[in-house]
Amino acid sequence: MRIYKILSVLLEYPTQELIDNLPEVRAWVEETTELNDSERQTLQSHLDLVESKSLLELQAEYVNTFDMNAEHSLHLTHHLFGDDKNRGPALIDLGELYKDYGVEVTESANELPDYLPLVLEFAAYLDGNESTVFLSDAKKVFGVLTDNLKKAASPYADLISIIADRASLTRIEAA
Repeated sequence: MRIYKILSVLLEYPTQELIDNLPEVRAWVEETTELNDSERQTLQSHLDLVESKSLLELQAEYVNTFDMNAEHSLHLTHHLFGDDKNRGPALIDLGELYKDYGVEVTESANELPDYLPLVLEFAAYLDGNESTVFLSDAKKVFGVLTDNLKKAASPYADLISIIADRASLTRIEAA
């Protein structure tokens, strides 16, 4: 599902490539039938915010949000295990799941398998129900992360909220 690819890009460290591709992202958001009205409005507002800032401002905000506060970590297992020894097996299991689907996480990516943009990239390759089931395993973490970001008045909270809403198994039952 393309929504997960878009969310992945918007949750990565901002680069000039993101800025250059904003018109394409905006066109998709406006034209796709994959989004409901609330998701579309949330994404349009986030894109407006991104377009209103310089790349340097976006990068500083990103670092202050995700790199300076452990409660905002985009590494999902951190919210479950912290630095506990049980985090390692969870990361290995997730990496093995990627391999089972033929997705190889390269070392050049420099990220652990639980890094949310990477998780979303994987979800984008799954079919709708499969991606929902996959993401539902982390629904509680998405809720905690959304709440933490809302407390900090971060514009990223709304993006995580979209993921949390889509990670609900009731979406499958409703379809």
